[in-house]
Amino acid sequence: MNKKEFIGINKDEYVPIMKDESITLLVKLCIDNKPKRILEIGTYIGYSASVMLSACDAELVTLEKNAENAKLAKENLSQFGERASVVYIDAGDYIARQDIGKFDLIFLDGAKGQYINYLPYLKNLLNDNGLLVADNVYFHGLVKQEGVIKHKLRTIVVNLRKFLDAIKNDVEFDTVIYDIGDGLSVSRKKIKS
Repeated sequence: MNKKEFIGINKDEYVPIMKDESITLLVKLCIDNKPKRILEIGTYIGYSASVMLSACDAELVTLEKNAENAKLAKENLSQFGERASVVYIDAGDYIARQDIGKFDLIFLDGAKGQYINYLPYLKNLLNDNGLLVADNVYFHGLVKQEGVIKHKLRTIVVNLRKFLDAIKNDVEFDTVIYDIGDGLSVSRKKIKS
């Protein structure tokens, strides 16, 4: 499905949809790794969910805390039937539950300042050899920027830096950070021996 065909896209305003080069990598990851179960944090209107479902034969649970966006996402993902579940919930509440099972791929594209707080939960939800993919890890280039960050953005930038440091140095992950789009990290959970 073309971006322009999505219900809810307004050409006159900023649309938080992944950059094309990041989408290309996400599609490749889905094709190469063939996940059977995907968790997406941050649905917006369902574009990246649609891309992942089109690239592999998986079941996908996507979390959205904005009611209007969740409604639009359900419409946009209806073509995938039972394979797509849009859950209207705060991601932090969902991932803390004990009854949701494990995932082969987790796509993190929600509240950027929460990535570091979500990480311990996501590690537990990820199967061995599974992928944790995080979008916008450079946050408009500010994460790589030297000097003082505006006060209202400082917490997000500091937390994203902590997240990147944590996943790069976590012995349970092999991580690559791609300088594409707004920064995309891909962390593979090592198989426990």
